[in-house]
Amino acid sequence: MLIDHPEATVEDLMTVIEGPDFPTGGFIMGHGGIREAYRTGRGSIKMRARTSIEKIGSGKVAIIVNEIPFMVNKARLVEKVAELVKEKKVDGITDLRDESDRRGLRVVIELRRDVNPQIVLNHLYRHTQLQETFGVNMLALVKGRPEVLNLRQMLFHYLEHQKEVVTRRTQFNLNKAEDRIHIVEGLRIALDHIDLVIETIRSSRTVEIARRALCEQFELTQKQADAILDMRLQRLTGLEREKLDLEYNELQEKISYLRGILADEEKVLEIIRQELIGVKDRFADSRRTEIVSEDATLQDEDLIAEEDVLITVSNQGYIKRISLDTYRRQKRGGRGIMGMVTRAEDYVRHLFISSTLHYLMFFTSKGKAYRLKVYEVPEAMRQAKGTPLVNLLSLETGERVTAIIPVQKFDADSYLFMVTRKGVVKKTRLKMFDTSRRGGIIAVSLDADDELVDVLLIGDDSEVIIGTRNGLAIRFGGEQVTSHGRTSRGVKGISLDKNDAIAGVDVIRSQAEVLVVTANGYGKRTPVSRYRLQKRGGRGVINIKAGPKIGTVVSLKVVKKEEEIMLVSAEGIIIRMRASEIPVKGRSTRGVLVMRLDKGDQVVDVAGASFEEEEE
Repeated sequence: MLIDHPEATVEDLMTVIEGPDFPTGGFIMGHGGIREAYRTGRGSIKMRARTSIEKIGSGKVAIIVNEIPFMVNKARLVEKVAELVKEKKVDGITDLRDESDRRGLRVVIELRRDVNPQIVLNHLYRHTQLQETFGVNMLALVKGRPEVLNLRQMLFHYLEHQKEVVTRRTQFNLNKAEDRIHIVEGLRIALDHIDLVIETIRSSRTVEIARRALCEQFELTQKQADAILDMRLQRLTGLEREKLDLEYNELQEKISYLRGILADEEKVLEIIRQELIGVKDRFADSRRTEIVSEDATLQDEDLIAEEDVLITVSNQGYIKRISLDTYRRQKRGGRGIMGMVTRAEDYVRHLFISSTLHYLMFFTSKGKAYRLKVYEVPEAMRQAKGTPLVNLLSLETGERVTAIIPVQKFDADSYLFMVTRKGVVKKTRLKMFDTSRRGGIIAVSLDADDELVDVLLIGDDSEVIIGTRNGLAIRFGGEQVTSHGRTSRGVKGISLDKNDAIAGVDVIRSQAEVLVVTANGYGKRTPVSRYRLQKRGGRGVINIKAGPKIGTVVSLKVVKKEEEIMLVSAEGIIIRMRASEIPVKGRSTRGVLVMRLDKGDQVVDVAGASFEEEEE
């Protein structure tokens, strides 16, 4: 196409170049990666193994793998699947065997009867090399310098190279033909004067004298004279003379043809075309890698029922998803039930409710953000420890999750409001976080001695309230904080005493109360109207009279009386109650006991959410 239409664009060329064809077959998922690679010279192409789901008797099914992505080692792939089963990251696999032979590749993954094979397959795509990314880097040396070329540039420079190859080859053949016709001309002269040539040679004492005599007498070159001296007697026959004449004519035609090629680039391109067609006719076979629409592939969420679930994360980074039916509602002051089995040094740190099809955004102490779908969090029993977050997120050494929020969609009208331990606040548009990188993305730039402690979703006209561990709080409008990019630092939200730190932050809602809970299980509700609007950066007002008896503040949340809350202790005890069961008190009071604690235990977190009416 580029020979026939030199002005062809990348898009034109892509109508005949469908995409890469890998020798191991499989699938390429979507055309997006191919288009990006062909247009820019760089891109990533998502590849998947070719699989099928077959019935194997007794009501069981198996996933059959017949083709794997390019450069994937089959033995290592099978080992990885076995590791996932052993570590219980993929559930439902009962047997795994390699049945490959000389007829082709065949890996059999048997499944339990009660599992959905497509969900298991999607998990294998996510956690193994059944799905792999092939990086495209179209780097080439152009006139001795490395350059990244798009598809058209790559083909253009290939043709330029082929032109040079054909030209050099033609010039070489021309030189060879011209050298030969020169010799033939000398031999023809010798045959025309054969008696005189023989007499000249016989009368010469040495070869050198004979060579010189021939050159002078017949105006020959040294090469022609050498050829005559080397000529065998059989060349004197009439038949040999005819052969020389025929060769002379053929050489003349060949030289004329070769000179014509060198004088006309169109002829050079025609040679390149015919040679390429010859390669195609000799080596072309059927396409092995099939390109399919990525949109047509089945996603996990298409098979996940949307339901509200409870997410808990322990202080040491164990996360799990639990059905809300696990917890029954209790009265204020109750003992609660065991929320998870923890070791002595571990306890539940985050607890909230979300939908299985929403996103979870994880914010860490180092100011980075990660995200997962809620259904990607492994479901566990109420007393199970859960899955380590490091198995789901690529956390750095010393990095810990300090805030987790559910996100339904990344719209342009919402903001993320971030608060650091030193009282620095920052507002960034939520849509700027609509990206997923395994290594996380920067959410806020932090001072060396600071860390991110909490994040909220707010709107354009939202007001926020920030509470400190020593019992102070400040309320101000979100418009006082200018929206910044992801990598900026932020501004001062509240002025803190030297020994104080941020305990909680929430969005103000009308007809709601500020719920404050302390480490020793005391709490109260105070109408939001009791907290006057202030300018950002002040010291705030008294929120609760903290002291040795009630302990420091561990949580500040804005709730309504019809909502329910969950309190969690360091020992993993969880109690669920209505917010209306906690009395409304003034700002300067210490509150009432809302959760009885064993000796040495303390409240570490509080979650608030609306529940539908259930049986007592």
